[in-house]
Amino acid sequence: MSLSEHLPSDTVVYDVVVVGSCMTDLVSYTPRLPKAGETIHGHKFLIGFGGKGANQCIQAARLGAKSAMVDYVGQTDEASTGVAPITVNDEGQNAIVIVAGANLLLNSEDLEQASKVIGCAKVVVCQLEIRPAVTLTALKIAHKAGVKTIFNPAPAIADLDPEFYKETDVFCCNETEAEILTGIEVCSVASAGKAGSALLEKGCRSVIITLGAEGSVLMSLDKRTPHYIPTKKVKAVDTTGAGDSFVGALAFYMAYYPCMELEEMSRRACDIASVSVQSQGTQASYPYRAQLPQELF
Repeated sequence: MSLSEHLPSDTVVYDVVVVGSCMTDLVSYTPRLPKAGETIHGHKFLIGFGGKGANQCIQAARLGAKSAMVDYVGQTDEASTGVAPITVNDEGQNAIVIVAGANLLLNSEDLEQASKVIGCAKVVVCQLEIRPAVTLTALKIAHKAGVKTIFNPAPAIADLDPEFYKETDVFCCNETEAEILTGIEVCSVASAGKAGSALLEKGCRSVIITLGAEGSVLMSLDKRTPHYIPTKKVKAVDTTGAGDSFVGALAFYMAYYPCMELEEMSRRACDIASVSVQSQGTQASYPYRAQLPQELF
């Protein structure tokens, strides 16, 4: 659900509010990822809805969260719709390029109009497919209002403003993003723990580093020993958006089960993300609550 440009005086309260991007996914399925300068034949093409912000919002909503997206949909001559050309090989692995386009037009004035909705949410989720300064403003609005925040620093930037770490309750990144942010190559649970420690030193309260098919590693200021959370082994068809499925599911659990341990939330979010990789597409692959084992709820 997108917020209208003019909020009603009796502000609607949402469980999960996402400030982020909407993209059009252009997905090509190929036997393998092409090498530099190489042309290969693909065997399927589809156009779908994507964008990290929209993906995370959709997954939270499909699990039952009352969710809203701060994106101000409209027409403009200043930029094109954001697009994400994606190549997926037969093992389900992908290579993605994003052209953010109109997503970069979201500004601080827009956030000010949505500040009541952000400040009344249970959980606010942000990423980096819009302008970083706008993302940081959203986190500050939420943090000042006492709203729990999840920040997914993707696509990662090496010179990330230090304030991001301090305004975030759960800092959730994958192994590549963790390496860009810390300079530590993440290729194992042990190295993920080292990167997690470095991120905690920057001011994070809790850190989750996702490791794809290997699961995730969780650390916090209270529990600095890395906690490894394995994921279920499944046959991956398309891993596109699996990390967003994880974040959206995590936001759902933080909103609806605030007393649940973060380790258990992460385990359940991993299970939900593992379902998403078994189907093609991004948002199209995200499971609804009714399709999942009810012990997850």
